[in-house]
This record gives sequence, structure tokens and C-alpha cells, in this order.
Amino acid sequence: MVKKLLQTLQVLVCAVLIVQMAGCGTLMYPERRGQTGGRIDAGVAILDGIGLLFFLIPGIIAYAVDFSNGTIYLPGTNTGSLDIKDIKQVKFDPKHYTVATIEKIIKMETGYAVKMNQGNVEVYKLKSLDDMMVCFAEVLPEIQNTHIALLSKK
Repeated sequence: MVKKLLQTLQVLVCAVLIVQMAGCGTLMYPERRGQTGGRIDAGVAILDGIGLLFFLIPGIIAYAVDFSNGTIYLPGTNTGSLDIKDIKQVKFDPKHYTVATIEKIIKMETGYAVKMNQGNVEVYKLKSLDDMMVCFAEVLPEIQNTHIALLSKK
């Protein structure tokens, strides 16, 4: 009976350590992965801290995993800065390009792969840099890090 209880306790401790090593924020909020900053989620930080109190090494690993994945940060609290000198204009004639070629232009100019058919991508037809700044001002809280604008030639 004691041997069975000891084995059950060992399995339980191993399970707790494995879960703790993955990081609380990573397990609870996988959609937050990839955030680069913002306000720290107190709930995730406290849970990681509890792991730090009871199990030092797994607690440190939990903090490291959550910070490296970005899951410790609250969503939408990363403030982006938008300055005219940071914006790069790429002019092209939309009559001669497809969505795929525009995606390639963005990849070539920024290094980021963008899919224009994603739900979080909005496409606007702009005539000038001023029009672009007006559009950015309308959605400013949602802007994370915008450094490129594609303008079509007339």
C-alpha cells in the first residue's frame, strides 16, 4: 500500500514539474506567442512565481519560457511608434501585379512573409502618404510595428 502511494506521488510530482517547465502563460494562453513586449500579465507572473517558490529550477524555466515566447505579456499592450521617417514607400502599378507578386514584394522589402488573404490583413487603396497617415491614425491602437506602405502608381 505504501509502495503504491509512493509511486502515485512520484508520478504526480513529475507531472507538476513537466507542466511547470512549459511555462504557465504558454499553456494557458498559446495565442499570445510571439508578442515582443507590453504590460506583464500579473496572473501568469504569479503562477510562475509560485512555481519559483516551490521548485526553484522549474520556476526559473517557466519565467524564461514565458518571456521568450511572449506569453507573459497582456495582449494589445505593446505600443507601436509610427514616424514618417520609418515608413518605406514601394510604388507599383496594380494592373500588372497579382496578390502573390505583392506578397513577394512585401517579403523582399521587409523580410516578413505576409498572406494577403488572412483575416488580420486590411488592404486600402491610397493616393498619397498623407492618406496613409490618416488610415494609420484610425487604427493606431492596433498598430504594432508598421514600416512599409505599398502605394499604387496612377
